[in-house]
Amino acid sequence: MSTTVLDRPAPDAATRPPGTYARGTRLLLLLAVFVCAACGLVYELALTALGSYLIGNSVMQTSVVISVMVFAMGIGSLAAKPLQRRAVGAFALVEILLALVGGLSVLVLYVAFAWLRLYMPAMVVVSFVVGLLVGAEIPLLMTLLQRIRRQEAGSAVADMFAADYVGALVGGLCFPLLLLPAFGQLKGALVVGAVNAVAGVVVVLWIFRRETRPMVRRGLLAGAAGVLAILATVYVLAEDIEVTARQQLYRDPIVHAETTPYQDIVITRSTAFTGEPDTRLFLNGDLQFSSVDEYRYHEALVHPALAGKRSSVLILGGGDALALREVLRYDDVDTVTLVDLDPAMTRLARTFTPLLDLNHRALADPRVTVVHADAFTWLRDAGRRYDAVLIDFPDPDTAALAKLYSVEFYHLLGRVLAPDSRVMVQGGSPFFAPKSFWSIAASLREAGYATTPYQVDVPSFGNWGFVLAAPGGGPPPALRLAAGVPPLRFLDDDVLAAAAVFPVDRRPQDVRASTLMDPAVLEYTAHEWENY
Repeated sequence: MSTTVLDRPAPDAATRPPGTYARGTRLLLLLAVFVCAACGLVYELALTALGSYLIGNSVMQTSVVISVMVFAMGIGSLAAKPLQRRAVGAFALVEILLALVGGLSVLVLYVAFAWLRLYMPAMVVVSFVVGLLVGAEIPLLMTLLQRIRRQEAGSAVADMFAADYVGALVGGLCFPLLLLPAFGQLKGALVVGAVNAVAGVVVVLWIFRRETRPMVRRGLLAGAAGVLAILATVYVLAEDIEVTARQQLYRDPIVHAETTPYQDIVITRSTAFTGEPDTRLFLNGDLQFSSVDEYRYHEALVHPALAGKRSSVLILGGGDALALREVLRYDDVDTVTLVDLDPAMTRLARTFTPLLDLNHRALADPRVTVVHADAFTWLRDAGRRYDAVLIDFPDPDTAALAKLYSVEFYHLLGRVLAPDSRVMVQGGSPFFAPKSFWSIAASLREAGYATTPYQVDVPSFGNWGFVLAAPGGGPPPALRLAAGVPPLRFLDDDVLAAAAVFPVDRRPQDVRASTLMDPAVLEYTAHEWENY
């Protein structure tokens, strides 16, 4: 009975000598190694990216996924040692399981997050299982390579890992450049699972077809076909599943949702208590604005910064064009440059009717130039200077965002500032995240800016803070409105005067400035917002 498990050799092939395989067979097996390695890395990247979108704190998510997977790969390699005697069938079975678990991994974790609130335990389990199966691949593949042609151990390892590492490179590049744009996270993982099943099962069973008993071969092929059928069925239902799961995360009906290479964009729409339509934008689950009160936020962000010179204005972030709408209300603004990382966000601001109604088609104004780039990189090569700069980034809850609140970033910003310019930075909530807020102010001062912090009430956000800054060692910039300010719904000089006063329990704290090497604002943000 024990000799019928997996791949007991057929009688005429039990001792088939190496070197009797068809030419090109070894290359075909190395190609399977290449594809399986690419699939394995895509699973790893998909898990880390999903965690960053859903939970934030990308450093923690990446660390947990990678460390758990690498540990599990070691366990998987040890577990595969007894299977080397039946390497063909064992490898095919491993790939069937890996295709199923890896292909469904994103769906399983999304469901665990949306319905079960068990994301972190589920992520650890899925990462461990995927790592276990990936780790089992290498010793089994090494055994199969040696069956085709005996080599010195060093040469065999070199060939194996060359194919494995190059495959990982291709998988790593395909994930952001091909899979995410073309399929999205959920469908992308399913497609990779299907490729994994074909490459890992069909190719290997075909190469070693004379060394595997027909019954076992048919059983493994049937298993692979079953996995492909499951993945195909889920692929067909993926959009409905994703919509249903995503809706669990939001109170109001979702009217638009898409996952880009940079972020998860969701727009909801409902009727507010006032009877007005309430359109809300969420990026990676974090609320960016509510149409009911966004004017409070954007008036506070824009108009104090434009109380000085404003011929040329730079907006960093703000791809929804709501801050831009406020800037364009000044007739003496000649040019505005808006730099936003995600083309999908500005595309929505140009084409999605609820956003067009809010931003008053601001992106169509001939004074506006839109640049799609990472603001940090763009500043290093920017060639012109601006009278006013508005920084409207999401809160610094990931490493990628924290660098945009760093001392180094504000030093780069100084290169594009004209004399007597003014800078406005959205700083998060002085009430809910006071250390984060005062760290942003400290970072600006560390970079050589004079600062004037202030706060306003935005009902959708609660208490919200901003930092008005001016380069150089002069006095803090005056918190005021321009003499020719257009009519505003929320802000006036009296409101601004009150906004500069902080209650005793939210006055400046002894916190660290944030730098690239010590992203203090990321640490503060993660701890302060974790209970909200």
